[in-house]
Amino acid sequence: MGGLRAYDPAEVRAALGAQAEALRAAVRALCADPRAGELLGRATRLGDWNVRELVAHIGIVVDWVSHRMDDPVPEGEPVALVAWAGLTRTAAPVVEADAREHAAGVFAGEPASVASAFDAAVDGLLRALARPEAAELGRLFAMRFGPILLSDFLVTRLVETVVHADDLADALGLGFPHDRFALASVTRLLADAFADRGPDAAAELRVPPYATVPAPGPSTPPSVVETDPLTWVRLATGRLGWSEAVASGAVSARGERSDLSTWLPILG
Repeated sequence: MGGLRAYDPAEVRAALGAQAEALRAAVRALCADPRAGELLGRATRLGDWNVRELVAHIGIVVDWVSHRMDDPVPEGEPVALVAWAGLTRTAAPVVEADAREHAAGVFAGEPASVASAFDAAVDGLLRALARPEAAELGRLFAMRFGPILLSDFLVTRLVETVVHADDLADALGLGFPHDRFALASVTRLLADAFADRGPDAAAELRVPPYATVPAPGPSTPPSVVETDPLTWVRLATGRLGWSEAVASGAVSARGERSDLSTWLPILG
């Protein structure tokens, strides 16, 4: 069901460009801060990654399309977006190794060089998005899990830029101006991936104003889970635990089948 949702390709490209520019501004501000050296070494909520490693990973994510646009596409059916969400866990060791390598290489050195490296990554993405090929409907793209529609792969970049912008904001104690279409798309994709897992005993999930996943069966009284988009993104990606979210009031869970902890997180 969720894998059939359509995302307007032109809006996806515009939102991805906006997210990348907002991340550029955040990294420039970080690197211009008199405390930049300390901030780049600050811990994040991503295991033992520090901010420098997180910024390096975001740089890889942002510039991936530019570097891979012309790669040969493997044979096979394109991977669906909801399937991509489930496959991300399998790549965790490679992703971590790449981030550390870039943090020690391209993103090493003084804060100004980190900002320059990130600028180059964003510029690469923007050039790729401006290529005529980026707007070709049906164009396939090679990713680590197999072929995928390029238009769908750009949606995965929305996921990465929203999730990791929130990671960066958390590490620095700041807010982040997410593009509205980007946040809406990520909320919906993660809701669709949740529905695709088929939690037979789950409640209705409501993430206003962007997504609703009906309960798969009748429930009397009805079981309903409601939360805001960023809380849902954090739950679905393991940044926030279920019990903590409920206890803080960030999640409203009503009914005997409203505990979704068994099916979370969704994205690795």
